[in-house]
Amino acid sequence: MFVSDVIVPAVTPIGADGRPDLAAGTRYFGALAASGVEKIMLLGTNGEGPLHQTTEIGPFLREAVAHWRGLVPGGVVIVNVSAAGTRESLARAEVAAEAGCDAVALSPPCYFRHDERDIVEHYRASRAAAVPVIAYNIPRYAAPFSAGPIASVGDMEHVVGIKDSSGDPDILRRWLDVKRDRPDFGVNQGAEGALLDALAAGADGITPGIANLAPRVALELVAAYRAGDLERAALAQKRIDRLLPVHRIRPGVPVVKAALALRGLCSAAVAPPLRTLNDGELTALRDFLAGFEPELIGAADD
Repeated sequence: MFVSDVIVPAVTPIGADGRPDLAAGTRYFGALAASGVEKIMLLGTNGEGPLHQTTEIGPFLREAVAHWRGLVPGGVVIVNVSAAGTRESLARAEVAAEAGCDAVALSPPCYFRHDERDIVEHYRASRAAAVPVIAYNIPRYAAPFSAGPIASVGDMEHVVGIKDSSGDPDILRRWLDVKRDRPDFGVNQGAEGALLDALAAGADGITPGIANLAPRVALELVAAYRAGDLERAALAQKRIDRLLPVHRIRPGVPVVKAALALRGLCSAAVAPPLRTLNDGELTALRDFLAGFEPELIGAADD
């Protein structure tokens, strides 16, 4: 099942030419693998996916997929192919499939106000993808799923699971209803403050962006829950919660990449119009991370 256990929504290393470049982040991927991570998602929100042009992602995806499989034999690579429209999403899915990914993640279309039928037709068209499709519910950036589309999309055989980043327990419950009718349908939680709650409700896995900085904590949360050690699982959730205020320094991927750069793992460069951290923010970031040193991904891991 592609969406089970822990999936790290990986950042995208960027080279001097401003394009995705594996060489700018090989130590980062090595550190993830050394931490025990087996599944990654490329070009998601943490991967700045929509900011990278379809025409430039192919070489990076081919290298990244091959590199990850070399680091983690049997490792899983999912590629987010979400875009404003269906044709662009399908074009990105074709590039991702040619690169050798295991599955693609696809959100509803964005930018325009789309009704339920638009969303359903968007996913029906994704049957043309050469690899399985994982629905990606991220209402902060794309049209939200409601009960009707959840039922319709959940009934499509080529859609094998959901990554739900809504943080809405009612929406998660509706996806779990799909799973009850389709036991092979995977349900994954992306809302970082509700990871343990989702596992307890029946989710198969988690995709926390903070796992870029503390992958072992995310792995421990799932392992402890699976082992029935709810006290240790709750402690891991609290450790994740304590890390989340890092985004008060600067929301989103710029602060994550800056932290990885401070640890010698990845270029801090971000895709425009995103901006790298300024000197004051970097000082605040160093001070914040100092309290988490034993838990953080590090150069010593590669």
